[in-house]
Amino acid sequence: MSRTEYFNVAEIFGENVFSDAVMQERLPKKVYRKLKDVINEGRELDLETADVVAHEMKEWAIDKGATHYTHWFQPLNGVTAEKHDSFITAPMENGRVLMSFSGKELIKGEPDASSFPSGGLRATFEARGYTAWDCTSPAFVRQDAAGATLCIPTAFCSYTGDALDQKTPLLRSMEAINDQALRLIRLFGNTTSKRVTPSVGPEQEYFIVDREKYLQRKDLIFTGRTLFGAMPPKGQEMEDHYFGAIRERIAAFMKDVNVELWKLGVTAKTQHNEVAPAQHELAPIYAEANIAVDHNQLVMETLKKVAGRHGLQCLLHEKPFAGVNGSGKHNNWSIITDDGINLLDPGKTPHENIQFLLVLTCILKAVDIHADLLRESAADVGNDHRLGANEAPPAIVSVYLGEQLQDVLTQLISTGAATHSIKGQKLETGVRTLPEFMKDATDRNRTSPFAFTGNKFEFRMVGSQDSVAQSSVVLNTIVAEAFSEVCDVLEQTDDFEMAVHDLIKENATNHQRIVFNGNGYSEEWVEEAIKRGLPNITSMVDAIPALNTEKSVALFERFKVFTKAELDSRVEIEYELYSKEINIEAKAMIDIATKQIIPAVIRYTTVLAQSVTAVRSACDADVSVQTAILTEVSSLLADTRKALVTLQEVTEQAASMAAGREQAVYYRDVVMRAMDELRTPVDRLEMLVDKSMWPMPSYGDLIFEV
Repeated sequence: MSRTEYFNVAEIFGENVFSDAVMQERLPKKVYRKLKDVINEGRELDLETADVVAHEMKEWAIDKGATHYTHWFQPLNGVTAEKHDSFITAPMENGRVLMSFSGKELIKGEPDASSFPSGGLRATFEARGYTAWDCTSPAFVRQDAAGATLCIPTAFCSYTGDALDQKTPLLRSMEAINDQALRLIRLFGNTTSKRVTPSVGPEQEYFIVDREKYLQRKDLIFTGRTLFGAMPPKGQEMEDHYFGAIRERIAAFMKDVNVELWKLGVTAKTQHNEVAPAQHELAPIYAEANIAVDHNQLVMETLKKVAGRHGLQCLLHEKPFAGVNGSGKHNNWSIITDDGINLLDPGKTPHENIQFLLVLTCILKAVDIHADLLRESAADVGNDHRLGANEAPPAIVSVYLGEQLQDVLTQLISTGAATHSIKGQKLETGVRTLPEFMKDATDRNRTSPFAFTGNKFEFRMVGSQDSVAQSSVVLNTIVAEAFSEVCDVLEQTDDFEMAVHDLIKENATNHQRIVFNGNGYSEEWVEEAIKRGLPNITSMVDAIPALNTEKSVALFERFKVFTKAELDSRVEIEYELYSKEINIEAKAMIDIATKQIIPAVIRYTTVLAQSVTAVRSACDADVSVQTAILTEVSSLLADTRKALVTLQEVTEQAASMAAGREQAVYYRDVVMRAMDELRTPVDRLEMLVDKSMWPMPSYGDLIFEV
């Protein structure tokens, strides 16, 4: 789309989505009602109905130019997967072909289950797996250089029914929280709401760099982050990039991203420069968790695809550049009924909103009991570089409630009753021409991992390249457990109001240790968290075991979200993933140092040595500066070579170990330390060697020249 081309967002929004409006228009009324019953009430879809839906979906997609369809799914390798089939059938006698798409083809696909991460659930010889149509997330047509393809969101499971993807457990967890939330609101007299759904609004942070410069950095190509790189004279310390004017090249990219996303029904709303140079953010309006997860995958894919068209490269790694802020993904989570009631809306007088207070204290209980599990849901190799720095929440899980709700809970804990709520005051700017308005009743806290932000919780730990499915699965399930436990009590009581009051006070009192409204970056908080008994899990390797503890297995099996075998498989997959990613980074460092950096430094020292000799022979000039530089560079070159040999040795040792926790720990404690020891002299060399001889673009080239 050219810069001068204008369009109406309302007209293009969702035009490539097989949406409810499209289904109403194209499907017979009886078929439409049956499909809506399947979507809303979980009824079984019969093949006759599926055939009609498939036919109309195909006709609609062909009208959009589609020639192929694909079951679009999310295996456990961190990206989406798809296999394309055309709509053509066997040729007829006259040599022409028919275009067809059956209900069976819509409902089921058969990718190779042994070729995706399975953690032992599938052996190489056990290849069969299934993709199953998720009718709760609308199909869409993706248009790109390959033409137009009908994409059908699906779950992915093994021949034995084990979940091999992100979507299956997410859908299970959504059913769990729906069942328990309905129990809860029924007890409060709500007989009209039929469904309770978790909603998610995932904010997406990312870096954009010039693609030509990116292609000169093997570390970015192989690992997504810079393994070497000295800081430029200016980083983010002037705080002039955040919310700054968006550069024209980036604005043109953002415009095309928005258009593509809007056509796919993604409600891309907010865009701005983030804190670090070359860093940006895109945020949608919230949607049902399942759809929001699918949409976020589309956001990441679209960012990368459109960037390429503009001669740019999108970096989704959590920490592509050392020394400046990394990228995360804030999971804004709430629970809403089908008739629009937000269970996390405190109202104007939270102290009087008893249902809200019970929901709130249930969440406090859930997060406190399962803090380790929630932390694990954000565990990622790249996130280890980010969590705890002054750009992201600390690795200690805590809940920020703000002054208003904290005051209400303090009243409940100390006196057994809450009689008032803090009100927002008028904002006084001292300028008469500025409009007057009321402030919120509470401030925000960007250092909190799990912060209440008005009518939702913002889980800020998730890594920028991760799916928000994992954190949503955990939140849905742990809150379902807390709801279930209070319902078990309330359904047996003769004095409902007193029982509710007692449960709110009990939860608030027993789990107040998880509430922290202060500075999560401070050393004092680390010490305080230890006193409170809160876990401080600083690495992915130490977070993984939370997945299959007895507590976690009991939780997930009770609500049919994961089986023990599925949890064990994910533990195995994550250890293996950690080891593989660090191994790739180590080998990339070895390759770059051996083939690019050391030869470049040798060339520089050779030229410098020749210069010293030439000057000395020509005249009796002072060459002490050249000699000092030559001595320093040569010393650092020797340090580089020594560190390189060590890294080669420990990487070979790590690769020879059996996959599992011991190997992952070795990669973290030994290999990564060796990587740091190699980077140190190389980054110092970058500051000394002639820039024209340095073999790759610098940080300054990458983050300031876009």
